[in-house]
Amino acid sequence: MAWFRFRAVSQSGEEQEGRLEGADQQAIVRQLQQRGLIPLSVEPAGGRDAGPGLRWPGRKRVGERQVQLLTQELATLLKAGIPLERAFGIMIQVRGQGDDVRLLGQIRDGIQRGQPLSTVLAEQDAAFSPFYLNMVRAAEVSGNLDRGLADLALYLERSRQLREKAMSALIYPVILLLVSAVSLLIILTYVIPQFQQLFADMGQAMPLPTRVVIGAAELLRDLGPWLLLLLLLGLIYGRRQLAKPDRRLAWDGLVLRLPLAGELVRRLEVARFSRSLGTLMKGGVPLLGALNIARDTIGNRLLAATLLEAATGLKEGRRLAEPLQASGQFPTLAIQMIRVGEETGQLEDMLLKVADTYDREVENAIHRLLTILEPVLIVGLGVAIAGIIISILVAILGINELPI
Repeated sequence: MAWFRFRAVSQSGEEQEGRLEGADQQAIVRQLQQRGLIPLSVEPAGGRDAGPGLRWPGRKRVGERQVQLLTQELATLLKAGIPLERAFGIMIQVRGQGDDVRLLGQIRDGIQRGQPLSTVLAEQDAAFSPFYLNMVRAAEVSGNLDRGLADLALYLERSRQLREKAMSALIYPVILLLVSAVSLLIILTYVIPQFQQLFADMGQAMPLPTRVVIGAAELLRDLGPWLLLLLLLGLIYGRRQLAKPDRRLAWDGLVLRLPLAGELVRRLEVARFSRSLGTLMKGGVPLLGALNIARDTIGNRLLAATLLEAATGLKEGRRLAEPLQASGQFPTLAIQMIRVGEETGQLEDMLLKVADTYDREVENAIHRLLTILEPVLIVGLGVAIAGIIISILVAILGINELPI
């Protein structure tokens, strides 16, 4: 048993907060429902709060965390049978005062004017993504808005979790790499010059390793700012080159061919595409339209070009799996699962299974990559520092062997 912190509202719109003990979050939800309450959020008592609602000033795009919170709360209220306008009123009451209340108020005003929710969201400066708007629009057309919003909230949560897992896994190697670079920089620019003066005073002809280390230290000391400026200019030039479609296409193709990292990027993109397409189709968006929308969620241009060819094939009456297999860019397992989904008429469910499969594959690939990368960085730093120390010791021992 564990303690959970909850936020809920009554049928009259009164907000309640507190702590309950239960086996898991679903048990807490059932307890709240038995009390006649509508749960808005249930989190472990030791976890962080989900954060405030949507931010209005100073941001043109709502954060994914805030969009997910809005969508989840709205889906919960609609599932409880509360009308859409009243649901927004409850969310405004729950938040009390704040800039996000202004946005929710404008959405409610649009609904009061008789506009569909998707139209009102599209008019907001918060700039909900086309994927989000199409999901809401399809749910409205199907007359199942609460289910569509629940699926959308689940998609946002899974996408965010996948991205956060990838980013969290890379934090330690990046920190290790920065520490290594700073350590070597301090040794070459501060420690080595002290010994260089000693060797110069003694008039000793330094061994080759020592001359290489001291030469590197002099290079960093004399040309360090210029090398940094050259690096910055190179990054700016590279970014401008990647803005060109042909150069970006070639770069993304190169990324996919990289050992270990390329396969990780491929699986990450396949998971994102499959979840996007499956969620859109489950929400009622036709396959061709859903494919064009899901293509925009792909960051790799080469894979996006493959999906564009697949869309062309769909217009010609072909199935989705055929052009994906012909491109050679999508994993065989994903193509086989998509083909089974097309043959059984359950493509959207199979796409979501593909996404779940490759979510796990991404986690495994990240683990394997870090298993190799971390010791390589540690050994590399040790070898570099040991080489510098040995080069200095060789020179010092040479000085000690000189006749007095």
